[in-house]
Amino acid sequence: MFLENYCRISDDKISFTRQQASDFAKQIADDFNPLHDINAKRFCVPGDLLFSLILERAGLHQEMSFRFSGMVTDATTLSIPTEITNTARIVDDKQKECLNMSVAGAYTKSSRTIAALTRAYVEFSGHTFPHILVDLMKKNKVMINPTRPMIMYESMSIELDSLDFEDITLRLSSTTLAIEGKRGNACLSFDLVSQDKIIGHGKKFMLLSGLRDYCQETIDNIVTQYNNTKAQYIAEKS
Repeated sequence: MFLENYCRISDDKISFTRQQASDFAKQIADDFNPLHDINAKRFCVPGDLLFSLILERAGLHQEMSFRFSGMVTDATTLSIPTEITNTARIVDDKQKECLNMSVAGAYTKSSRTIAALTRAYVEFSGHTFPHILVDLMKKNKVMINPTRPMIMYESMSIELDSLDFEDITLRLSSTTLAIEGKRGNACLSFDLVSQDKIIGHGKKFMLLSGLRDYCQETIDNIVTQYNNTKAQYIAEKS
């Protein structure tokens, strides 16, 4: 269980310290979203950590979809099932839903298969900003609020033709951005590739808030700040 350092498990209840969640974002996902900083006012646990834990506990199904319905923080205690038939709700200790999901098709609990997909997806997902989203915003001539750069993970889905793999990568296939006023819904479509063969597809949806007219200088400053934060973290850990 490579996730044991990034959560606390007690009597089938799962919780997170800010340090654990932040370490997962930075060390595993290479994700330096300020929402995952330990001192963030609106701190939240990375959605990719929840995704990884669900797969590790309940297994990998050929078809899976996840929708986040509530923010998970260091004050949240979750119940994550060890088996899912058709649908499931991930709730906290007050029965408030944080995530709902549906599954279909064959499934596996192979630790090697699940670890391979988890690491590949988390690596892809963690590089959403700035690698993918900056180009998408530029194409649509909008950008996020530079003083409160809010990018939230909304949902994702995957469909696999086969569960018989131990090595897999994700390859971006297309991107779209639907804009409604000052909010945008980004869709990142990707292929799942094993041994140079496409064995599945997936989509990740993200919410962008505080949209305004695109300004290259401002975007450059946001990206520079993001990269400086990452470089400083790496330097402190080396």
